[in-house]
Amino acid sequence: MAETRIATLPLFHRACLGEPVERTPIWIMRQAGRYLPEYRALRERHDFLTSCRTPELACEITLQPVRRLDVDAAILFSDILVPLPGMGVEVAFNPGPQLARTIRTEADVRALVVPDPRESMRYVLDAIRLTRAELAGGTPLIGFAGAPCTMATYLVEGGGSKSFNAIKSLLFSAPALSHELLGICADTAGEYLAAQVEAGADAAMLFDTWAGLLSPADFAIFAGPYVRRVFDRVRGAAAKTGRVVPRIYYAGNAAGWLAECRHLGADVVGVDWRLDLDRARSAVPGLTLQGNLDPAILLGSRDLIRERAAAVLKAAGPSAHIFNLGHGILPETAPDNAKFLVDIVRELSARESLL
Repeated sequence: MAETRIATLPLFHRACLGEPVERTPIWIMRQAGRYLPEYRALRERHDFLTSCRTPELACEITLQPVRRLDVDAAILFSDILVPLPGMGVEVAFNPGPQLARTIRTEADVRALVVPDPRESMRYVLDAIRLTRAELAGGTPLIGFAGAPCTMATYLVEGGGSKSFNAIKSLLFSAPALSHELLGICADTAGEYLAAQVEAGADAAMLFDTWAGLLSPADFAIFAGPYVRRVFDRVRGAAAKTGRVVPRIYYAGNAAGWLAECRHLGADVVGVDWRLDLDRARSAVPGLTLQGNLDPAILLGSRDLIRERAAAVLKAAGPSAHIFNLGHGILPETAPDNAKFLVDIVRELSARESLL
């Protein structure tokens, strides 16, 4: 019965679960965004947060790359920081994130709340329902959230940073308070992702952009346990729906602690271009890999794109791999180059071509 059920799952799901597939599926991080002329046209009329908070707009933007590129998975148009207002911290984008206040003291942390996503982020759940209806059971839809360590980093730093002194100072000078903050972030992300699954998201992804700041020992203390807490909550939500919902963890700049990802409860681990996939495979045996073409390659020639895509496919092997970039697609990318990448991955990864 289980084998029959898996055989009926979409290509993307089967690859996530490490099952044999007829070709390697592909989607592109930030595939709904500034490199697409249709997205830029829409953004001329609506600002970023309005686009995120209006279900019809978020749905339309999510579908744009599915129509143009014919990717094997859609990812909801949103941002990892949309839960922050519900936690008690307003955020603006100018164009990068700017938080209205930082969280650095005991009083700051105690003032945070774990929001009910069905109230404070209902627009995201409505966007998922709209998008699922538009996709009509075809292309899988990925829901996502920021991983607890990355959420905490933004809360403490107040935005991006070059040195990240504030978060590191909190982690190492006030570890008990740091764990309290990380716990709030984990519960927020867990409830948020679980609600996305219940609304119809077909996969649940955590983006841990800033965990690469940590040493292997500190990752095991400050990041890993909270990722596990989130994925445990997602696993429970998926079980209630009776659907297979793969869990994906994006591990940015993770060469030093990639082996820790074996213990996070993820089905898929995404890595950036700084680590070859054959080396990554040895660090996380039994898990599917996602990645890891350098986004800047799409600014090069078609010959270069073909050559580097072939190298990624060779390093990953014919199964347990989802082709993606190692980070988000660059705004300067020509849409035709993105489409060429999708097409060439399909051509090169067809199983007969790997014999």
